[in-house]
Amino acid sequence: MRGSPGDAERRQRWGRLFEELDSNKDGRVDVHELRQGLARLGGGNPDPGAQQGISSEGDADPDGGLDLEEFSHYLQEREQRLLLMFHSLDRNQDGHIDVSEIQQSFRALGISISLEQAEKILHSMDRDGTMTIDWQEWRDHFLLHSLENVEDVLYFWKHSTVLDIGECLTVPDEFSKQEKLTGMWWKQLVAGAVAGAVSRTGTAPLDRLKVFMQVHASKTNRLNILGGLRSMVLEGGVRSLWRGNGINVLKIAPESAIKFMAYEQIKRAILGQQETLHVQERFVAGSLAGATAQTIIYPMEVLKTRLTLRRTGQYKGLLDCARRILEREGPRAFYRGYLPNVLGIIPYAGIDLAVYETLKNWWLQQYSHDSADPGILVLLACGTISSTCGQIASYPLALVRTRMQAQGSQWSRHEQPYGQDHAVRNSANSHV
Repeated sequence: MRGSPGDAERRQRWGRLFEELDSNKDGRVDVHELRQGLARLGGGNPDPGAQQGISSEGDADPDGGLDLEEFSHYLQEREQRLLLMFHSLDRNQDGHIDVSEIQQSFRALGISISLEQAEKILHSMDRDGTMTIDWQEWRDHFLLHSLENVEDVLYFWKHSTVLDIGECLTVPDEFSKQEKLTGMWWKQLVAGAVAGAVSRTGTAPLDRLKVFMQVHASKTNRLNILGGLRSMVLEGGVRSLWRGNGINVLKIAPESAIKFMAYEQIKRAILGQQETLHVQERFVAGSLAGATAQTIIYPMEVLKTRLTLRRTGQYKGLLDCARRILEREGPRAFYRGYLPNVLGIIPYAGIDLAVYETLKNWWLQQYSHDSADPGILVLLACGTISSTCGQIASYPLALVRTRMQAQGSQWSRHEQPYGQDHAVRNSANSHV
């Protein structure tokens, strides 16, 4: 078999690929060269599984790279696995994967995609313009990606072509077995937590102003943005604009972890004898997971509101705030506003998901003719608009929740809430 024409052709093709990847011409291909090569070939960066696979699956010597013989052996095993995956997706066994077969495969995973989205996935791999994927196109596209089964391929398509059904906003992300084995799942959660901490810290003054206006604004105390910011700075200095941000950042980690674990358990309960969840079922599981996480960390939400509204010197810190609430108002105070908070999850999540997916699909159908990836700016715009619509719909419940959370804040007889003392002075000055 080694001397057959097909085997010779394969070895020539592997040799050409090896030479193209071996940028420093040292006779070895390492992970760094693999990453650079994939970028040149239009394949993007290799996933962590590919980085691990090229150093462990093919390398007979632990020297951090593969020579031509090891590289050929690695590619031979990869082609065998890819051929099995190709036959699994090629449901009618005609030697080609078409749009209907891609849709059926996603549907089996519990994800519904439109015909246009399936066509864009095909177009990203179709080199001969037939709108089908043959074995050679399939092999060349996935040869250097460490994908172990069809499920991994579909999740790769899902992430790389941004077919996320808006779930980044509502439903915890799905992780493939490969991502779980390589530890990518917790790395993504940590990256999300760090990004959340940075974004919350950057917008903390506006968040505090929002809570400030929700609680203290009234017909007799008309606050505006500049007036609210001025009152906070005059009372506690510029640093007071970040009051409450510490616990707001602190609750990211437990909330994300609880939501992820709850989603996995709820998903198993809903699955039953099914193989996969449908989109609607995943949405329900995500909403329930969000409600579960909110139920457990809700006392931190109350503490965040109280610390955000505090005056200079009112509390010594987080623990002092919790102790005073417990002593003066009892344990039930930590769940004030819980009901409107949970009820607000449903309209926000539903509208956010629907608007995000509608806008993204509309843009793909109207303007994206060559790629299934809308691009980061389009996704940012869709996410901003959908989140705004969800916030508008659920805002009355959020207002009620914040006011209930703030109940029990103790003001002395001679002490008036933020902004109100300034409003009184301004009113008196206007009559002088």
